[in-house]
Amino acid sequence: MKRAKPTTHLSVHGTILLSAFLLVATAVATDWQELGPAPVVDGPYTGRVSAIACHPVDPNRYYVAGADGGVWRTTDGGTTWTPLTNDMPTTAMGALALDPTNPNIIYAGTGEANYANHSRYGVGLYKSTDGGNSWMQFAATTFGGRTFSKIVINPQNPQRLYAAVARAGGFPGGTLPAAKGHPDRNGPVGIFRSDDGGDTWTQLLTGLPNQAATDVALHSTDPNILYAAIGHPFGATENGIYKTTNGGDSWTKLAGGLPTASVGRISLALAPSQPARVYTLITHTSDSAGGGASTLGGYRTDNNGTTWTALGSLSGLQSSYGWFLSVVSVKPNDPNTVIMGGLDLVRSTNAGASWTYITPPHVDMHALAWDASGRLVCGDDGGVHRSPNVGTSWTSHNSFGIIQFYAGLSTHPSNVNYMIGGFQDNGSNRRSDLTKNWTQLFGGDGGWTQIDQVSPLRMFVEYQGTGNLYLSTNGGSIFNYAGSGINSGDRNCFLPPYLIDPTNSNKVLYATHRVYRSTNGGTSWTAVSPDLTGGGIAAIRALAQSPSDPNFVYAATNDGRIQRSTNGGTSFTLVATGIPGWPRVTRELFVDPTSPLTVYLAVANFGQSQIQRSLDGGQTWTPLDATFPDIPVNVVAADARGVWPVIYAGADDGLYRSIDDGATWHRYGHGLPNAPVIDLRLEAQAPRRRLIACTQGRGAWSIAVCIPGDMNDDEIVDFDDISAFVLGLSDPAAYHQLYPQLDPGLSGDTNGDGLLDFDDINGFVALLSG
Repeated sequence: MKRAKPTTHLSVHGTILLSAFLLVATAVATDWQELGPAPVVDGPYTGRVSAIACHPVDPNRYYVAGADGGVWRTTDGGTTWTPLTNDMPTTAMGALALDPTNPNIIYAGTGEANYANHSRYGVGLYKSTDGGNSWMQFAATTFGGRTFSKIVINPQNPQRLYAAVARAGGFPGGTLPAAKGHPDRNGPVGIFRSDDGGDTWTQLLTGLPNQAATDVALHSTDPNILYAAIGHPFGATENGIYKTTNGGDSWTKLAGGLPTASVGRISLALAPSQPARVYTLITHTSDSAGGGASTLGGYRTDNNGTTWTALGSLSGLQSSYGWFLSVVSVKPNDPNTVIMGGLDLVRSTNAGASWTYITPPHVDMHALAWDASGRLVCGDDGGVHRSPNVGTSWTSHNSFGIIQFYAGLSTHPSNVNYMIGGFQDNGSNRRSDLTKNWTQLFGGDGGWTQIDQVSPLRMFVEYQGTGNLYLSTNGGSIFNYAGSGINSGDRNCFLPPYLIDPTNSNKVLYATHRVYRSTNGGTSWTAVSPDLTGGGIAAIRALAQSPSDPNFVYAATNDGRIQRSTNGGTSFTLVATGIPGWPRVTRELFVDPTSPLTVYLAVANFGQSQIQRSLDGGQTWTPLDATFPDIPVNVVAADARGVWPVIYAGADDGLYRSIDDGATWHRYGHGLPNAPVIDLRLEAQAPRRRLIACTQGRGAWSIAVCIPGDMNDDEIVDFDDISAFVLGLSDPAAYHQLYPQLDPGLSGDTNGDGLLDFDDINGFVALLSG
């Protein structure tokens, strides 16, 4: 909403005065601050690792890919890490490969092929020729919207690459929610070949189907022989293992003892020292909701795939999550030592006849590699773990930030450093100081959190499922169950949202497919609303309550409905339908702090109006994204104190800001990786004046915020700001002495390039003109 202010007119003299300082103007930048976790100290843990590539000669040089954290490099065996792809178009990663003849050439396949709702779409292939210092993007149209399972390189002709390509993940099966409506999400998949170092690609279809490829393995001495795993996790008649002996020109589906029914995801590994031996881990097909994908079996061939022998029992290895957890590796110099992973990790030293559990400090296995000194390196949902003795003991190497937040960060009312948030498979965690270290408060998949702003020793956390809500009254030392009265059979969005009433902390709302209310601080609950969805498997994924009138409650469901209540959540009015978005918990709704009828909506889908606003409680909606790139927006927040609302949009590639009511948008600040922003916590008032952005792959970050153009801190943009603008432009040090609470690079940066410089003058004049 536009703020009333004194009418002012910028004179010609004022414009000349500003321009006179061009020769002495000093650029002032605005930077993001990383908050972590890097790491969660209890492990130490970080987020999910989807791929690992070890240098063939240097035992301390690894490259790892965060599932949505980009590519990282260590040169000291995992003690320290450097992010390499912060400025590339996406941080979603599925595969890594080093050129065997020149390990400074690195390929990174974008898009994670692990089929979860957070296994996000890719944008093609990245390539570096200088050890990861710089990157090029290839094949964006060839592979956009899909994911990479594996990349292998012909050592005799390193210009020849093979890629196993699949679709983005999510449930119900086949709906591809992790593709977020990408226009190329249904493009070709399977096995592809490049003969020019990744620039162009050909889909290999002679004997191979256009179906999800979950792995590919290259013969260690004859690069014309490859094995391909076609393993659509929800089942397909084409699923199975295929072989080529002519470099991929033609393929044959293998049989000889392999299962033919209920075949889901498949993983492969060839024994480098005995290449006629190949191991495979095969999963049962998953149902559409992600259940039933237990281990079908492990198999081995010793004659190049002609016949296969069932291995010793692997029952329980993948639980029911084989669509997500499947990996195989063979020790390079010992064909009898094979590692297979799912929920846990197992080792056989007798070619699969029997198995020993060797699970590292964190469960959920996704990547295995061997470094140049023969150590086993594992990538899991807790980061990177390494073993010097093939799994007997492990060390953690997780001092880097690739945590995937879920929406629902909470902050402490008086301790600016104190905040809690929920992480993918790493529980609910707390930050309490200026470091990047976080400590775990509660386990499971951590979700939405709430801190009582009146009595901050009271805090809620949850783990996945309906009613799995816990309350601490002593600042997180002890949590007790707080879901009494919530029907465990209610549908949920995996991590249900809930809200403490902003005016009465004894009142709390909790959302399944309906709304529950507690009037005693979470001791007991009563269902107060009807089903807000259209039925089926749908649930409420977002809940927002007006700070100025808590009777106004807005809900978004994962079947595309927006509903509004004017009586605190008891009854609702349907105000919008057909709104696509991510099916898990979101903060896609934001209610203006001063007006319960003004609500903003973020739409996490391509090809939609991704930022919308209603001024009448949702009855009508106005798009605010005419100049916004076509990229999913996960979360929105607005500061209404200035001439126009300052609107912040957390998108799949970072954070954007508009200072002209949505007419134009720009990236805000410097240093934030191009990671998906899943949550925003806007604390615009003094003394905090900050925005916290939680990403799904690069942890949490913060940046200072302000009213653009308010150079003298009176919360009005008027003629009195001119002299302060000129001072900030010409002498930032003197400006800071006069206004120590402000950053001229924030207040004066009107064009959104992160700098206060001459280019901001026209924008400042426009703000003065109202």
